[in-house]
Amino acid sequence: MRTGKWWEILATITLLQIWREMSGMEIPPDVRQPPMITKQSVQDHIVEPTDPILVECEATGNPPPIFMWTRNGVYLNVARDPQVSMKRRSGTLEIFFWGRPDDYEGLYQCTATNEFGSALTSHIHLRVSKARSWLKEYLEPVSVFVGLPLILPCNPPAGPPNPQTYWMNSSMVPIRQDRRVSMGQNGDLYFSSIVAEDALTNYVCTARFPHSNTIQQKPPLILQVLTARMAARTAPKFLKPKGISSTQIAMLGEELILECFASGVPAPTIRWTKDWEELSMEGKKLENFGKTLRIKKISMEDGGDYICTASNRMGSLDHTVTVKVKSVPFWIEKPQSLVLSRDDSGQIRCQADGIPAPHIQWLVNGEPIEDTPTSPSRQVDGDTLIFRSVVPDSTAVFQCNASNQYGYILANAFLSVMDMKPRLLGSRDQLVKVSEGSRTLLHCPYFGSPHPDLRWSKGGLGSLEGGRYKVLSNGTLEITNTKLMDHGTYVCSASNIIGRDEMDVQLEVTEPTKIIRAPHNVIVIRGSLAHFDCKIQSDETLKVTVTWLKDNQTLILGRRMTKDEDSLSIADVYRRDEGLYTCRAKTEVEEISASAKLTVMDRPDPPTDLELSDPSERNARLTWIPGLNNHSPIKEYLVQYTEDLLADYWLVPSGWKNLTSYPGHLNSVVLHLTPFVEYRFRVIAINSIGPSRPSKPSLYYQTGGAVPDAIPRNIKGIGTGLFRNNMEISWEPLEYREWNGPNLGYMVWWKRRDSREEWKNYTTYWWCSYIIYDTDTFTPYEIKVQAVNDFGLGPESPMITGYSGEDRPTTAPTDLRVSDVESTKLIVHWQPVPQASLMGNIKEYTVYYWRESSRLPNHSINRRIKSKSFKANGPRLSGILTGLVPYSNYKMYIVVANNRYEGPPSNRIEFQTLEGVPTVPRSFRIMHRHYDTIYLDWEEPAEPNGILTGYVLRYQTLNVTAAEWIEENIPPNTTHFSLHRFDRYTRYKFSLAAKTHVGMGEMFTEESPHFTTEEYTRDQVDIVTQGWFIGLMCAIALLVLIMLSVFFIKRTRGGKYPVRDKQDFVLDTMDEKEEGSFDYRSLERITRVPTLPYTRREEDSRQGRSQGTIEHMQKRTSSDDSLMEYGEGDEIEFNEDGSFIGEYTGTSKRDRDCSKYRESPEPTSPVAIYSFA
Repeated sequence: MRTGKWWEILATITLLQIWREMSGMEIPPDVRQPPMITKQSVQDHIVEPTDPILVECEATGNPPPIFMWTRNGVYLNVARDPQVSMKRRSGTLEIFFWGRPDDYEGLYQCTATNEFGSALTSHIHLRVSKARSWLKEYLEPVSVFVGLPLILPCNPPAGPPNPQTYWMNSSMVPIRQDRRVSMGQNGDLYFSSIVAEDALTNYVCTARFPHSNTIQQKPPLILQVLTARMAARTAPKFLKPKGISSTQIAMLGEELILECFASGVPAPTIRWTKDWEELSMEGKKLENFGKTLRIKKISMEDGGDYICTASNRMGSLDHTVTVKVKSVPFWIEKPQSLVLSRDDSGQIRCQADGIPAPHIQWLVNGEPIEDTPTSPSRQVDGDTLIFRSVVPDSTAVFQCNASNQYGYILANAFLSVMDMKPRLLGSRDQLVKVSEGSRTLLHCPYFGSPHPDLRWSKGGLGSLEGGRYKVLSNGTLEITNTKLMDHGTYVCSASNIIGRDEMDVQLEVTEPTKIIRAPHNVIVIRGSLAHFDCKIQSDETLKVTVTWLKDNQTLILGRRMTKDEDSLSIADVYRRDEGLYTCRAKTEVEEISASAKLTVMDRPDPPTDLELSDPSERNARLTWIPGLNNHSPIKEYLVQYTEDLLADYWLVPSGWKNLTSYPGHLNSVVLHLTPFVEYRFRVIAINSIGPSRPSKPSLYYQTGGAVPDAIPRNIKGIGTGLFRNNMEISWEPLEYREWNGPNLGYMVWWKRRDSREEWKNYTTYWWCSYIIYDTDTFTPYEIKVQAVNDFGLGPESPMITGYSGEDRPTTAPTDLRVSDVESTKLIVHWQPVPQASLMGNIKEYTVYYWRESSRLPNHSINRRIKSKSFKANGPRLSGILTGLVPYSNYKMYIVVANNRYEGPPSNRIEFQTLEGVPTVPRSFRIMHRHYDTIYLDWEEPAEPNGILTGYVLRYQTLNVTAAEWIEENIPPNTTHFSLHRFDRYTRYKFSLAAKTHVGMGEMFTEESPHFTTEEYTRDQVDIVTQGWFIGLMCAIALLVLIMLSVFFIKRTRGGKYPVRDKQDFVLDTMDEKEEGSFDYRSLERITRVPTLPYTRREEDSRQGRSQGTIEHMQKRTSSDDSLMEYGEGDEIEFNEDGSFIGEYTGTSKRDRDCSKYRESPEPTSPVAIYSFA
């Protein structure tokens, strides 16, 4: 018995070895063999209703197989159906939907048959995608009380495939979902509690079918919220799933979604645990505000109890979901085809597993093996088919079907029985070139039945086996560590009992190709230079081609990427340049390569998939998926937020602000938030290179409301307005983020200090002040203010003391005096007023003062009243008064002031300021009367600030390098100065200041202008040579002679002239001149050279001051005007002594002829003659 068992074991081992060797042989296509399925459609085949629809079925075999289809187990006659055809040399169906696509739905199976057997495909469930519409219906409005839960069913039309559902309003605006309102996987909309705002829109369930990309909508539903009662706070209750426990089946390797919806006021928070322990989030994801747990790929470890805990401040509730993991069958060892010769033995094994364990069923050519005739050479042993002493009739195709209640799998494998002498399938007379030291493979594919005996030899002598030589199951000879002496001819021979076949393979060994300087891994910062080395050494008889690859793709060289003989350079590295760079050296013998990794350090990628969970009024958990750190570890994450502050019906948006930062190893943090604020978050990752781009913002998250936390600031109580018997209590309003809830108000509390009266209060919602009337004057009150909103009262503020309205102080400060009097400042002293007479809180003391007169006689002043206040900080009884005018008489009084009124004035006092330094002299002018003289004049200072003792004039030459200042002391009654200059081009800088006994005042500085230029000198010389000037002078001389002749003639004849003219006319100094002379000083006044630095008006006024009020200046009777008329208004130039330039040249002939005929029609008076001249 024991010996028999050992023989069975040995036989089994032998059969396994034979089967493995046979499986190593390739079956040539030209060898007759059973069919095998090579391609088929998926089992659940959903297609679009477009032409044509393909149901695939491809198979091999010799002779070529014939294909046949069944639908729902019934033979499908393709030839008779005009809408169905089969591809040539293939079993693939083409279905044309001319009619209704639904007619061709069903279970399809393809069979490929030839003379050796039949191979089957799995059942293919063909389904046509449909975009069904909702039935037209009218949805009655749904009425619900505020605070109650509600489920709005969607019930989308069935697919296939199942549609994606959304909730919108009739304006196609998505319904906003949050912790209170969310949608389930089946499309239903869950309200944990109803609020009045839910009635502001209608609700439309929308289904989108992904295959056809069509959208269907349900009729709008109107929600009526009844607000007859307040929403009561309630503990959580589960809306889905019901009860306290449930069971859910999860398929191994597929996705599982667990949902948990609960009602309650306030909206419950959902928390998940597994087996009452913390839930690991690896491979899991929380969605829908924590109500949905998504497990992406189920494993055996995911089975167990998942506990959903719904909690709010009214209580908590648990629901246990028991997850049982099941699985469709899967292959452990898929059956393989078997080729045997007559009377040989073998086996086909089919191992599968699943949950529960699958049932194995064997089929022969598509028929259950138990329904086929019994074969003595075939035995079924569970999942193994055992063959002994097979004959050609044993050839068949076997199917292994492994199934359980969740699905099945099907595989084909054939047994082929044949006798065939060995065939070497490789090409004859091969030449193989290899390099020394490499691994050499000499291929010799073969086939034969029975299994041939394969041998390798070198030069036809001996057998190569062992050591560096190894013959593989597929006939390949492997030579490890090839040497130069391995060069030669190798013979491959295969033989069995039927025959023998052999072929030669020529092996040539060359020196190896080496990379003597290989590239090394490089880490660079983005934007810098990367460099890789690659130096090659090879056999001289071989041509080497060097190629660079990036991530196994040929590298395209360009401007940034350049290659030379031994290296590769990459300039201005980008992140997309990162990867594996390979230097590949290729010859006809071998191909070697060396690789190095380029690592580009850069700022990190932004985090993704921001999720909020564990919400409460003041906290929420933010979780994200970290982005790539780009080879620089993330040091920290910066969480930013933007908020919409809910102030009554207003949304007050803000920009992005920094919330806080967290260490780089965290990706789930608890955020500390403000109640009653709508937030959005984003996260920025930071490494040593810099910050990443911000992540995409999270969904909107609204925190719940709470009582205010903040206390109103800067609370005051003071009297206000014109009345003295009131008190205004005021405070700074809370910022929006401090409201913590809607309808913020302020509750004001007050009572008289040191009294037994009760606290009084008033609540205001719109103002930040409240006025109390009918109070006593300046009475202390105790005050406190607290914020209030819809959720309750906030903390009370600290108690402060306020005072009612103030009255006018009744007394004035006394003993007003001054000390330490200087020229511009002094110290004021006074005695304070009694506290009882202030009628309020003391604010300040105010000094009123004015300049009564100057201590200088006949000096005008401004008597404007000025004031200066001194804050009453403690017992202040003095102050410094500045800004006084020196050498003046002043008057002063003082008053006391509270916050509203000033008191009566004190007694007036007088004081005198001391002498000071004068201000700047006024009207300083620099003038030029002659080419060698500069004339200065000025006026006394506007404020002498004392008795003037003189002036200090300093000047220096500007044209001379390092010129010294010259100082002149001028008496106080002199306001002018003359300076003789060296030449007409010399310029000066003048500084003038007045002084008193105290000292010298501020200086006034000015530079003299350019009085003379070369252009001016050239004009001076050229004017006397002008013809018009010479002619004018001659005409004037001729006319003067004529007038004098007429005068003497008339006088000789006894001519008269009016006495009045004689009395009014004064010849001035002209009569003192010699006869025949002319006084040109009057002409000098009207013919002044235009380059003087002052105007005609200024010159006239200067001459008026120097000569007095001369009657001649007031009456300019004649000569100046007459001479100007005669000269036709042209100016006449003079030398420095006032004489004409040049000489008279006489009169022309024309002038002499004209003079003979000029006779006066009436006597000419001396006045007329003088005026004309």
